[in-house]
Amino acid sequence: MINIESAIKAFKEYIEQFNNEEEAGFDLKEKHTYGVMKRSKEIAMSLNLSDEDVNLAELIGLLHDIGRFEEIIVMKSMDSGKFDHAAYGVKILFEDGLIKRFTDKEEYYPIIKAAIGNHSKLKIEDGLSERELIHAKIIRDSDKLDNFEVKINRKPEHLFKNVVNSQEEFENSDISDKVYSSIMNRECVVLSDRKLPLDYYVTIWGFVFDINFKGSYEIIKQNDYINRMIDRFEYKVPGVQEKIEHIRMVLNEWVDSKI
Repeated sequence: MINIESAIKAFKEYIEQFNNEEEAGFDLKEKHTYGVMKRSKEIAMSLNLSDEDVNLAELIGLLHDIGRFEEIIVMKSMDSGKFDHAAYGVKILFEDGLIKRFTDKEEYYPIIKAAIGNHSKLKIEDGLSERELIHAKIIRDSDKLDNFEVKINRKPEHLFKNVVNSQEEFENSDISDKVYSSIMNRECVVLSDRKLPLDYYVTIWGFVFDINFKGSYEIIKQNDYINRMIDRFEYKVPGVQEKIEHIRMVLNEWVDSKI
C-alpha cells in the first residue's frame, strides 16, 4: 500500500518552493489538490474498488496537477490552452524521477502516468488497460467536481487569474457562438474556442458532459452545482440571459438523465 501521509508530506515539501507565488494562484491550486484527493477517494469507494485502488486514486489526486506549480512560475497564470500542465506533470514525475518521492512501487507507475496524462485532455486516449482507464476516469471526475466547488466559492477575479479580472467582465460579456453551440450540442467546449470573458466560465459548466460515473452525477445534483454556478452573476448583455436559461435547462436535464 502507498503511504498517503508520507506522500502528502513529500508533496508539501516539493511545492514549498512555489509558495511565494500566491498572487499567481498558488493557494488556489494547493486547496484544489486536496479537494480532488478527497473526491477521488469518495468516487473510488463508491465503485467498491479494493483498498489498494482507493489508496492509488488518492495518490493520483494528490499528484494530478503537480505540473501546475511550475506553470504559475513560467506563465504567471493558469491556462491549459497555453501550457500543457498534465504533460509537464508526467515529465517531471517520470522523466525527471520525481515520482520516487511519493512511491517506490513501480507497478503503479503506468497507471499513475496514464491517469495524470489524460486528466485534462478533451477525451481519454485509446489503448489504456482496464485499470488505467478506471483511474483516468476517476481523476477526470474528481477534478471537475472540485472545479465546480472552486468556481462557486472563489472571488470572481480569482477564477481565471490574469484572463478575467472582475465580476463586471463576466456580467458584461456575451457568449461566443462556438461555445454556445458546443453546450447546446451536449459537448465539452474546445479550449481554443474561448474568446470572451464569459466563455471561460461557461466552459466549466460544460464539464458535466464528460462525467463518467453515476455517483459523480449524484454529487453534482446533491450540491446543486449547476444552478449555483449559473446564479453567481447577473448577465447584462441583451440576449445573454436567454442563452443562459437554455444552457441551464440542457445541463440540468443531462445530469438528471444520468442519475
